[in-house]
Amino acid sequence: MESIDKLVRPSIKTLRPYSSARDEFSSAGGSMTFLDANESPFENGVNRYPDPHQRKLKKVLSSLWKVSEEQLLLGNGSDEVLDLLFRVFCEPYKDAIISLPPTYGMYKVLAGINAVKNIEIPLDKYFQPDVPAILKQAGPETKILFLCSPNNPTGNTLSRDLVTELIQGFPGLVVIDEAYVDFSEEGSYAELLLAHPNLVVTRTLSKAYGMAGIRLGICMASPAVISYLKLIKPPYNVNELTQQFAINRLADTAAIEKEIGMLKAERERLRSLLEDIPFVRHIFPSQANFLLLRVDDASLRYSQLIDAGIVVRNRSAQQGCEQTLRITIGTRAENDHILETLNKLSQTPSQ
Repeated sequence: MESIDKLVRPSIKTLRPYSSARDEFSSAGGSMTFLDANESPFENGVNRYPDPHQRKLKKVLSSLWKVSEEQLLLGNGSDEVLDLLFRVFCEPYKDAIISLPPTYGMYKVLAGINAVKNIEIPLDKYFQPDVPAILKQAGPETKILFLCSPNNPTGNTLSRDLVTELIQGFPGLVVIDEAYVDFSEEGSYAELLLAHPNLVVTRTLSKAYGMAGIRLGICMASPAVISYLKLIKPPYNVNELTQQFAINRLADTAAIEKEIGMLKAERERLRSLLEDIPFVRHIFPSQANFLLLRVDDASLRYSQLIDAGIVVRNRSAQQGCEQTLRITIGTRAENDHILETLNKLSQTPSQ
């Protein structure tokens, strides 16, 4: 815990957090008359403020992912969780983070928003971290290293041996973004949290769990890290509808597992059939719910797909991803649609 304290901004250590009305009492059971928060008394399901600590939802997630409730912090999407990490640990105009392009673009955006230097150390040609280069850049003012595994937009998992080396050798926080881990054959790094206080794992319910619309992000970390994040999080940052929807959806684990299995099967089917498209030059290995393709002319093919009513992502501007398109795995019908369209395009002379 002492090492975590040393990483925290001095102003955060002395911060007295805002105390919401629902933080100031502990129910002894039975019905309560709430006259404390200036809410409307007319019941409609959402007239009361939500639980600021999301206790019921955390209990579900704790059981699902085998971490204690004290190791969990929930946010309005993963981006809020990531922003809280910046604001607790990175002093503006002084500290830095390390990111490994090509990777999720919000690390760089959040660094800019928080006036924190972003040191970019590109992944190697196999999209794996350059451990010596990363550790060479590490110092007292490099507070956070962001790793995304499976990585976005490449789809590959990072080498567990290399990641473990970084967790052990990096002097700041190592944040592993596991947005796509449910589609991977690799396990979560959350099992290492107790052994490594500087490890932070972020998850989302937007991908495998099919809840992108409710905006729920999850941070798993040591109780010391979580306690500091709680100091600055907005009091009611996860609304009641989000909490209830997540609890109800997570109760149907069989349906979620079935959907994940179908998407993984469709990913492999789509990969196999895309290999027959003449202008597809390379399909990168993926353990996510998307495929990254190198094509002959990414801008042309992107525009042609838009004209056909299909939206994909052109990732060509990212380092190491020249002339690439990222295709999300859809339903079987949606995947058949893009395959049919690409086959037609391959029979049409390029302009």
